[in-house]
Amino acid sequence: MSDWLAAIILGLVEGLTEFIPVSSTGHMLLLGHFMGFQSSGKTFEIVIQLGALLAIVSVYFRRLWTLATRWPFDAEARRFLIGLLVAFAPAVVIGFLAYDFIKTVLFETPQVVCVALIVGGILLLLLDRMDKRPQWLDANAYPMRVYFLIGLFQCLAMIPGVSRSGATIASGLLLKTDKRSAAEFSFFLALPTMGAAVAYDLLKNHKTLDFSDVGLIAVGFVTAFLTALVVVRFLLDFVSKHGFGPFAWWRIVVGVVGLALLQAGF
Repeated sequence: MSDWLAAIILGLVEGLTEFIPVSSTGHMLLLGHFMGFQSSGKTFEIVIQLGALLAIVSVYFRRLWTLATRWPFDAEARRFLIGLLVAFAPAVVIGFLAYDFIKTVLFETPQVVCVALIVGGILLLLLDRMDKRPQWLDANAYPMRVYFLIGLFQCLAMIPGVSRSGATIASGLLLKTDKRSAAEFSFFLALPTMGAAVAYDLLKNHKTLDFSDVGLIAVGFVTAFLTALVVVRFLLDFVSKHGFGPFAWWRIVVGVVGLALLQAGF
């Protein structure tokens, strides 16, 4: 397979999976393993995440601009920003302390990804079938306790295959938020979490980063942006109507197929 085709496929997968509960990192690691694609210093894999992040900024630009300009004067905007910081804080601490273990052990073990995909899929199925009566319907008005606990659950996604959006949405549902607001808050929490993760990756790997394949990176970036843009625009309505069952079954299928291929020596 040519590097150009691999860049397009990986960009598509990054954009399609970043904000749905199937683990974009898990899919990227498995695809990179089976396609034999790995950029120098993982520059490609790091930078294309910014394409998916840009999709969030594009869709929610007006709301983000309102938050950025109104928070000094608007108590509701200020409270939501504080809630985001409270939810983001656990990832900062745990990500910093466990960074080397995550990158050198967990990210280099595709079997971990497959098992996490399967287990996470089963848990999503169980959660989707629970009889839940949501208490919190507005992501702007969650109690601080809920913001913090969602942030703690998000840290589980440092295990590749768990899914950042899956961990945050599932924890939100367990804490009695509704599906739509849980998915929306997951979008907003992605901004500081992914932004910080990409920045820290670039800082830690600056000596080995290689931007010589600028064309491949640009193709992956644009592909990730365009596909993530579609996902972000339509995911909330899809989740409201269909729940998380389709994503759960997809995780299980990918995990089982991945384990089978690894067992066969691929």
